[in-house]
Amino acid sequence: QVQLVESGGGSVQAGGSLRLSCAASGYTYIFNYMGWFRQAPGKEREGVAAIYTSSGSTYYTNSVKGRFTISQDNAKNTVYLQMNSLKPEDSAMYYCAADLPYGTWSSGTYNYWGQGTQVTVSS
Repeated sequence: QVQLVESGGGSVQAGGSLRLSCAASGYTYIFNYMGWFRQAPGKEREGVAAIYTSSGSTYYTNSVKGRFTISQDNAKNTVYLQMNSLKPEDSAMYYCAADLPYGTWSSGTYNYWGQGTQVTVSS
């Protein structure tokens, strides 16, 4: 059974940094994509970043480009999201996702999802 476990969320002041981690376990094949999504109260879920695991190609939504970095550690089966220069509008529950059978990286059609980790940025 595939499990994705996120960690690293918390509360930080605007301009601060956090690093989210997503540890994957229980799978027998390599996921094609792994991604990070976020959802704030009253808003739709939004694709934040993704990585194509075989090549390491990365994708970002425009609002986080230059501030967030997604990376992977294949030895640890872990994907990270380094978030710098955080803004109050980055506050949301952040979810890790893996294995994209169809659609674009931000479409949300991933097979596996974590439980989420809360990020709160105060002004």
